[in-house]
Amino acid sequence: MTHNFFLTDIMKTGNHQLLEKFISLNNIPEQHIDYTGEYYTLHAFDLKKYKRKFALIDHASSNSRLWNNTDYWKDLSARIKYLGEQGFVFLIVSPWESLSTFDQSVDYNYNNLLKGQRYSKWFGRDSWFWTMMYNKFKNTNFNFDHSNKKYDFLYLNKFPRLHRVKLFNNLKKNNILENSLVSFLGLEEPIRLSKEYELPWVDYKFYPRYGHDSDIYEKPYNHSKINIVSETTIDDEEIFLTEKIWKPIIAEQIFVVHGRQHYLKNLQEVGFKTFDGIIDEGYDNESDPEKRINKIVDLCKWLKTQDWKVLYEKTKDIRIHNAHHFFKEEALQKVINKTLLGFLEFADRS
Repeated sequence: MTHNFFLTDIMKTGNHQLLEKFISLNNIPEQHIDYTGEYYTLHAFDLKKYKRKFALIDHASSNSRLWNNTDYWKDLSARIKYLGEQGFVFLIVSPWESLSTFDQSVDYNYNNLLKGQRYSKWFGRDSWFWTMMYNKFKNTNFNFDHSNKKYDFLYLNKFPRLHRVKLFNNLKKNNILENSLVSFLGLEEPIRLSKEYELPWVDYKFYPRYGHDSDIYEKPYNHSKINIVSETTIDDEEIFLTEKIWKPIIAEQIFVVHGRQHYLKNLQEVGFKTFDGIIDEGYDNESDPEKRINKIVDLCKWLKTQDWKVLYEKTKDIRIHNAHHFFKEEALQKVINKTLLGFLEFADRS
């Protein structure tokens, strides 16, 4: 058995509990992992017994409130120096972000602070949001009922990223969203769901800016036929599966995804099924972002004309499989193991 150690937040300024829940779900053979989120408890561990030691620097955007404080960087620098001397390698952690967003946000200070140290990055791929949603909802008894569909699409947007605005304008221009549940909160004139379809446990005046993006309320899923998933990025080199895809999968709802090329292919590679053969998913193979939008719009035009009861009957086995697969711990462990094995291999190469 090989022993590994993670200090899950050098400064304890982030959410080390979520990181530890992620790590604890692994089942990598012959690898034991201990962890702590408390820098000041390191003396309680025999650090010499660990083959690999990782120190995580939380880079969540919520920590930006600290970055103008010179004492923060001074203290961080001192801890990095000490941990480096103890044989730690470092991970700059922002698994809530895609690679491109992460790279845009990583502060130049890290290049100076970690000079001479061995370090890598941890950004979101296929495992982080799956784990977060799994832990949040694994014991929830939902009441999804797909027998009464009033609306064509459920189409939720928050921040107005360029690719989202382009798809939204194209769908709107083609009158596809006329009978749909739509939100787009970052526009100059925000579009919101009616109160009937918003989270009843959140004050309607403040929803949904902070803290409730991953919440699920059954009613809008029950009353809409197709979920248009507008992902965070469309051009990342790496796959990034967020809560936006896991919601319709948990809800057993048919989905169309505006994401990067081969998004659906990557979803299939981690054990999920999509609807090709029943609906045209050729948009997933389209490398040109503008053409991909056009293909999604054409598909949505077609879906709007279809008998939703027939579609739901044809896709029943796929939708049930996906919901079951999402909550299958062994399936999730495979992607968690892949992430953690990447860290172990990085430490061995360093």
